Amino acid sequence: MGERIDVSVVIPCYNTERFLDQALTSAEQNSRHGIEIIVLNDGSTDDSLSIMREHAQRDSRIRIIDKQNQGYGATVNRGFDEVRGTYVAILEPDDWVLPHMYDDLFEYALSFEKGALPDIVKTPYWRVWMPTTSRERLLHCSYYHRIEVDHQPFTLSECPRLVQHHPSIWSALYKAAFLRERGIRMREVPGAGWVDNPFLFETMCQAQSIVYLDRPYYCYREDLPGSSSATRVLKLSLKRWHDMADVVDRLCPEDDGIRRALTVIGFRYAGEAIGRGALDDEELHGMLESVFSRMRPDDILALENVSPQLRRLAFELPRREVPAISGMGYAKALFSEFGYSIATNGMGFALVRTGVYLERRDRQDKRSADYVS
Repeated sequence: MGERIDVSVVIPCYNTERFLDQALTSAEQNSRHGIEIIVLNDGSTDDSLSIMREHAQRDSRIRIIDKQNQGYGATVNRGFDEVRGTYVAILEPDDWVLPHMYDDLFEYALSFEKGALPDIVKTPYWRVWMPTTSRERLLHCSYYHRIEVDHQPFTLSECPRLVQHHPSIWSALYKAAFLRERGIRMREVPGAGWVDNPFLFETMCQAQSIVYLDRPYYCYREDLPGSSSATRVLKLSLKRWHDMADVVDRLCPEDDGIRRALTVIGFRYAGEAIGRGALDDEELHGMLESVFSRMRPDDILALENVSPQLRRLAFELPRREVPAISGMGYAKALFSEFGYSIATNGMGFALVRTGVYLERRDRQDKRSADYVS
């Protein structure tokens, strides 16, 4: 193939025959620019390879790499090694994208070409809520309409909120030269391994130019049985938080906004672990203490969207003096979040989401309060 490649779409696959046809079909629905689709079969034992071959026979833009099982990170890295495009995208084989996502994002990147093409083109995404059930519907993600910048391109320091939500590394384009020149790779561990977390911080912290288009294209199936989010290991999430903290310590140790965004993530992972009994597990107890020890006291106090009980525990567990923490800001933050949910996804979902959130938060707070008392 001698034509110019504008976007290389990397699709790492392991036993995803149920959804792979939809993922490939959606990637193929880009026609205005040079697209290559690199599908990597990571030792699948189902019919995934046959589905790849059927699509490759119909679309010459598809390249198949059939390899032994190495895990998500190593498979994506192999895809990075093979890309020929100006930009790189990642598509999970159990998700799909709306038509012309990659065409549109490439054109958006070109609109900023006065100096140089941006390192990253970022977008929100669609949450596929209750996937594969009769209640399935598309919902806006938690940072839709919330990324506010005075100018574009920008850096993460100018909008740290970009990293405090779900990592969503697949709702973006990355300039291939940027990844190569900065030596950015996925961590290679068995299985999925939550390697998207440090990759998010590595790319965003190193990028000199980010542009954001507040239009969702990527459709992310949440909590599918067997997915890494549905079978998340509490110890792994806390370990990956330390990996993200290591990136911040190395690249932007004095950036208050980025450190505060990292602290938000730490509380999210710690809160889930506590709600599931982590304080009663010796190893998890130690990991929580380690996470809280790396949080700066000023950041803990500033995060009013975190419950007072959980913030007190962040002081208590590492044996630091516990300051007075008011609950007024937390109540206001909950009300604001409820309003945002109504505005973006409707009253029905806002009520369901709030109910689930309060139930989970009640478990966390009771366990936290029992420990502190």
